[in-house]
Amino acid sequence: MGDGVVGERRQLINVAYRLLGSLAEAEDAVQEAYARWYALPPSRRDEIASPGAWLTTVTGRVCLDVLGSARARRERYVGAWLPDPLPGRAGRPHGTSGDPADQLVLDESVTMAFLVVLETMTPAERVAFVLHDVFRYPFAEVAGVLDRTPAACKQLAASARRRVRTGAPAPAGGQAETVRRVKEAWEAKDIAALVDLLDPAAVMTADGGGLAGAALRPVEGGPHIARYMAGIAEKAPGLELLERPVNGTPGLVARRAGTVLTVAAFDLAADGRVARIWVIRNPEKLRVWAGDGAPSPR
Repeated sequence: MGDGVVGERRQLINVAYRLLGSLAEAEDAVQEAYARWYALPPSRRDEIASPGAWLTTVTGRVCLDVLGSARARRERYVGAWLPDPLPGRAGRPHGTSGDPADQLVLDESVTMAFLVVLETMTPAERVAFVLHDVFRYPFAEVAGVLDRTPAACKQLAASARRRVRTGAPAPAGGQAETVRRVKEAWEAKDIAALVDLLDPAAVMTADGGGLAGAALRPVEGGPHIARYMAGIAEKAPGLELLERPVNGTPGLVARRAGTVLTVAAFDLAADGRVARIWVIRNPEKLRVWAGDGAPSPR
């Protein structure tokens, strides 16, 4: 049974990251669930028919507690708080399979756009929605996590669903082409080209966490964002821009002297122009990107 329990870790990390938006917090939540499992007397463990379901319930409850306290912590955070960006498989250094980022399945439920919407939900809505709509857990099991009736959990998931945008995401090919053009215009400091690529009502949100320079408030409007981006390019000689998947969709990474300083994720409007840019500069959130672009040892 021990090995089977260890085998649940990947699923638990996937659940916890979607619930919390933070790799470090997700890993801590899963570790706590395992600690509680191993603290049970062996006779109690033998009575549990589905250790995986037990671990999921405990991980969900730990995440619920973390979400409750996160709200206060994020109010004290310097500037905007954004979820941790995830690199694609190709960007990862080799030999890091123990890393929680390597356990994550990159699908539409981890795109930055989706995670940012999850941030607008109450903790209970988020838990009900992620467990039921994303991971297909029945409401009877969700009820055990939230300590509410299945009917109440169903209502929570329904209200969470209303917060999720109904618009279909832009096809990856279209997004890759737009991101490539943004990169080229940014490198050329071509404000007019950037304005053309940005939705007039576009919003750029940056997360520096007080540890790296970043706009403390969202930059709104295509022309303002274009001028802001050109200004950054002007002030940052030697910055290398790379096209990289961010949370499973085409994004950009800025490096200097081999160190990743910035990761940018994008969301497109219906007409294919950029509607949202999320810029993560907090170095604590970029640790998993440390090996990006490094030559493969093989």
